[in-house]
Amino acid sequence: MNSFGRIFRVEILGESHGPLVGAVIDGCPPGLPLAPADLEGDLARRRAGAGGTTSRREADVPELLSGVYGGFTTGAPILVAVRNADTRSADYERFREVPRPGHADFSAGLKYGGYADLRGSGHFSGRLTVGLVAAGAVAKKLLPGVSFTTRVVEAGGRSDVEAAASEAAAAGDSVGALVELRVSGLPAGLGEPWFDALESLAAHAIFAVPGTRGVEFGDGFRAARMRGSEHNDPFVDAAGRTARNGSGGVNGGISNGNELVARVAVKPASSIALPQETFDFGTGAMGTLEIGGRHDACIALRGAVALEAALAVVLADLALVARATAPLGRPAAQGPGAGPGGRGASAEGSS
Repeated sequence: MNSFGRIFRVEILGESHGPLVGAVIDGCPPGLPLAPADLEGDLARRRAGAGGTTSRREADVPELLSGVYGGFTTGAPILVAVRNADTRSADYERFREVPRPGHADFSAGLKYGGYADLRGSGHFSGRLTVGLVAAGAVAKKLLPGVSFTTRVVEAGGRSDVEAAASEAAAAGDSVGALVELRVSGLPAGLGEPWFDALESLAAHAIFAVPGTRGVEFGDGFRAARMRGSEHNDPFVDAAGRTARNGSGGVNGGISNGNELVARVAVKPASSIALPQETFDFGTGAMGTLEIGGRHDACIALRGAVALEAALAVVLADLALVARATAPLGRPAAQGPGAGPGGRGASAEGSS
């Protein structure tokens, strides 16, 4: 219910204003060098402090409480814990009676019968992406030679992301954003047809990150306006390199060795200072909600690294699956000409 992955499995735990947040990582092979310092770089990327981010300050010091001994993974589940310190739960009391528009206050209250811990948004808070980012850092260590480039390419429809976020914050409002994820050095052969297609699993994990509203790969939604002659990716060498990358590095649900390219639409944060007319469940009438507290004006500024982490978790899992299911007698990512049905065989395609 709260875990993801076939071999490299991740479970997110904690609440925003509880004692800690973190993750349990199962299926990580033994012998991987791992120390808290390996996680700190990505955790620093999601830390607050830049313009347009919350004034909540957390040290986000990771603790490896199990699954690591003598600086190496043991093969047992890894528990990563990050303690919470800078909490102000009183800021959230009113949301039980006046749920924030666009937030999980209402749906969580219904699903859990009023028992959900909604302090700081509880288990529904972006604070919990700390655990996902930590898991992503471990996942990337299982992907040697693979590099990730992630950037917020626009906010509120503008390329000047910092200005858009700062202006929204000054107005007591928030702004959405578009995040681009690029992965290079990825081998061909990762993913399965249909339900475990690389894009299917990546979209599943990326949509688990709070605030995600859309995911596209390669040409994405632009493909709906294109012809095949425009969208196709002609091959230019025997390694499978293509002249363009409309497919975003994936064909048939399987990585093709070209750069993996995805873009993610992130919504504006629900918690805004501007007055909003909404239903007050305490009085049974419409009322005005003014949200105080500390909130991000653009959640993508700190959330981009969480989206990268979600993709890394998927790719690490698929890499382990590929290793476990490689064809007998040949590497997992060899060209299409070797083996039954390849060059020299009489194999006509059909549909």
